[in-house]
Amino acid sequence: MNMKKDFSRDALAGRVILVTGATQGIGREAALTFAAHGAAVVLLARSVKGLEKVYDEVMALGAPEPAAIPLDLLTATETEFNNLAMMVKRELGGLDGIVHCASHFYALSPLENQTIEEWMNQYRINTVAPFALTRACLPLLKAAPDASVLFVSETHALHPGPFWGGFGASNAGLAYLTQVAANEWDVYPNIRINLLVPGPVNSPQRIRTHPGEHRSERGNLADLMPHFLYWMAADSQGRSGEVVELDLRQR
Repeated sequence: MNMKKDFSRDALAGRVILVTGATQGIGREAALTFAAHGAAVVLLARSVKGLEKVYDEVMALGAPEPAAIPLDLLTATETEFNNLAMMVKRELGGLDGIVHCASHFYALSPLENQTIEEWMNQYRINTVAPFALTRACLPLLKAAPDASVLFVSETHALHPGPFWGGFGASNAGLAYLTQVAANEWDVYPNIRINLLVPGPVNSPQRIRTHPGEHRSERGNLADLMPHFLYWMAADSQGRSGEVVELDLRQR
């Protein structure tokens, strides 16, 4: 992919983009970046206080006013997902993109120490919630002139390794979901769905999973953002069903 580094400040003007996990790490950075490039952002996360903080950060940019919606993906029901979609349509008029950044991770551990509850909870947030939210919003995406869905996954979902267990397995499901949805939706040329694996970046989750890793061994979130802009902007039209793995480390 020939990735340009600079996008115009209005690259996403007129678009409504929903970001899950919007209060920290990659989700927060993506939400602020989309807003800075003209999008009306729907901030979705569990923490009301965290949402209020990012909401204020978006407003400080002079960007379009965002919508902040608290929702616990671990317990959210079909009704709640459907109500969220109706709220987005009512408040913002439609939806042009979804970026699934929310994820749930317990700890690196051998399979013999992992519990059913840990696996169920990780699948619920990392696999089921992205499916359910996308399905609920599909009527809005169909109605959009150019819609993009982006799943954000993890390196070990593509390259299984010891101790990653339920977290890696639940993220691996996103690659399958991407392929199924892309094939089913090829009748909708206005919708694309892809999966992005950022690789090692300076995010809270990476710091948790690799506590001994030096900051210089990880890519910067700022260097990741052109990729997010590409997949949400018109530049990526016609590309769907792809799994893109990045390595932004300075070598």
